[in-house]
Amino acid sequence: MDGLTVVPEVRALCLRLLPESDDLGAAMAARIRREIPVYDDGDVVPHDELVGSCQVNARYILATIAGEPAAEATPTETGILRAEQGVPYAMVLQAFRVGSRFLWEVLVERADPEHRDTLLLAAADIWAVSDQLAADVTDAYRRSIADRARRDAEARAVLVGALLDGEPDAVTHVGRAAGMLDLGRASGYVVVSAESPAPGAEGLVDVERVLRRANVRSAWRLDHDRHEGVVALRLGFGLDQLVAALEGVADARVGVSREVGRLDEVPEARRQARVACAAVSPGAAAVGRFGSDPLAVLLASSPDQARALVDAVLAPVLALPEDDRSVVIDTARAWLAAGGSTSTAAQQLHVHRNTVRYRIRRLEEATGRDLARPVDAAELYVALECVRILGLA
Repeated sequence: MDGLTVVPEVRALCLRLLPESDDLGAAMAARIRREIPVYDDGDVVPHDELVGSCQVNARYILATIAGEPAAEATPTETGILRAEQGVPYAMVLQAFRVGSRFLWEVLVERADPEHRDTLLLAAADIWAVSDQLAADVTDAYRRSIADRARRDAEARAVLVGALLDGEPDAVTHVGRAAGMLDLGRASGYVVVSAESPAPGAEGLVDVERVLRRANVRSAWRLDHDRHEGVVALRLGFGLDQLVAALEGVADARVGVSREVGRLDEVPEARRQARVACAAVSPGAAAVGRFGSDPLAVLLASSPDQARALVDAVLAPVLALPEDDRSVVIDTARAWLAAGGSTSTAAQQLHVHRNTVRYRIRRLEEATGRDLARPVDAAELYVALECVRILGLA
């Protein structure tokens, strides 16, 4: 331990006790078992293993104070091991404190009478070693917990991905997958697919925790450009409630599948969720449901055909300067949404009715369509939906 200054008498005492490290470690383990119940039965931490750890710790502390190099691994490995064994952190720290107090009592007892006052004066240095050791163990314990959580999350993500992708093993052993992902006993399942607003970023921020607070189980996978998951619906929390919850955390386009009854139907539900996501306007932080807008879903399912329709119907409009293009397209959308009412469209656009009529004539002239004819109006409406879905305007 860098910067440690211990008086020669205390160094000599620790050097004298160093060969007794194994016996002192065994006695330390006995003290820990007496004072901390979790260590007493040997189920979580076997007795022999506890003795071995205490011997390492005793040797490390004595060698550090004596200024001798430690001959084996540092006690921080104990922190890693206890984390893997599932020993509560408070119990791990308590065990180190009990062990440090035991060693202090041994030092006081074995010190030469004429050196005990010196030992007391050096107490701060001696306890500094124990405190630093506890800090190192704490850091190792927390790193181990974080590593294990990351491994568990990665394993869950792999399993979720196998389920979403319809990999044969995942579908064949769907019951086991449901158990591992805690998705069993649901009234139905829904797949959610969200775009990532940035590479590797969640499109649904902290969604698993939000759903868990509503007592809804889910499992998620985050890829480079997508954030997808399977949600287990329950009585009282159906599709409507799920969509409302997702809208509260959506940071990008989100698609929700129809409800399916079995996990082996998840791959088809994933396809539906992706199509529903694609049907949402690009750049919007909104949630789309598969089937809620059949036309948009149909167009999003066939982007190549959607682009061909745009080229066939609206190419002359898209070729206009950007300002003119936006004015014509916005007016057409407002006019169609108003059911062909020029007055209503004018009110929505905050312009005069004659302005709307003029813009509609420009649209008809550019496209060769007559909006008084239902078929032509339908073509223009579908083409405008293709423009929205493809993000062309």
